[in-house]
Amino acid sequence: MHDLIAITPMGATDARIDTIKGMKIAERPDFALASVAARAGRETDTVDAAKTGLGLDLPPAGRFVTHAPYAAFWTGPEQWLIEAPHDSHENLADLVKAALGDAASVTEQTDGWVRFDLEGAECHAVLELLCNADTRRMKAGDATRTQLEHMACFVACRTQDMRFSVTGARSSAASLHHALVTAAQSAL
Repeated sequence: MHDLIAITPMGATDARIDTIKGMKIAERPDFALASVAARAGRETDTVDAAKTGLGLDLPPAGRFVTHAPYAAFWTGPEQWLIEAPHDSHENLADLVKAALGDAASVTEQTDGWVRFDLEGAECHAVLELLCNADTRRMKAGDATRTQLEHMACFVACRTQDMRFSVTGARSSAASLHHALVTAAQSAL
């Protein structure tokens, strides 16, 4: 029998947390992820099923919503990424698929993405060096797709002016982390 050990997107057994002049950059491997794509002509059915089965209002473009234990953000036309705590929802894709039935296609995404949370009063200064997202205008619940350095990412405002999440491809975890830390060291 194999003796496997789970690792974070940064390749460690514990999440990476950096504090730079009062701002925290934290790797967040503690969330399960599932993508949802409404099937052709079934967006209304998908939205209704998510509300009924998960208690979650799937958000429009530019937004994310939270209804514990779930959160979701828009990723493209009739597409969303849903997250929930990994410890209690390791099989999130199965749960979402059961709730949505044949209205949508659901795929497991947990190991395909990395999420870093930036927390502190200087988040804007860091993100302004890296992407064109206007974080100073973002309010809690706003989310956008943007290029951060050379990587496609999603930036979500969790707490206005104080806490943002950056979600990118797991294969770029080290590059994304390096960009965030380097920008923080430069900006702060």
